[in-house]
Amino acid sequence: VQLQASGGGLVQPGGSLRLSCAASGFRLDYYAIGWFRQAPGKEREGVLCISSSDAPIAYLNSVKGRFTISRDRRQNTVILQMNSLTPEDTAVYYCATKGDRCSGHEEEYDIWGQGTQVTVSS
Repeated sequence: VQLQASGGGLVQPGGSLRLSCAASGFRLDYYAIGWFRQAPGKEREGVLCISSSDAPIAYLNSVKGRFTISRDRRQNTVILQMNSLTPEDTAVYYCATKGDRCSGHEEEYDIWGQGTQVTVSS
């Protein structure tokens, strides 16, 4: 039972990245999936979450209108689409699961992926 976050990389300001959170050993359908990020020297913070009923919640005002979260049930993955990236989005991005409802509190999440680095720089 594990999560695998992927899709990070180096992108110029204004660019886009698509992060994937893939599950193995269990189905994501029944769980809320949260994306968190941790920038150098800062605490980890909640970014977006999608509930088991596919209701998205954004926990950062700075990503509203730029980031979206969606679920691909056929692929058993959750996608974080990030557009109009800025250097302030540079961080390691993690996905995690909890019960069916979203939360911005990382301590409520049970299974964590290993993180994928996103660097926004010219």
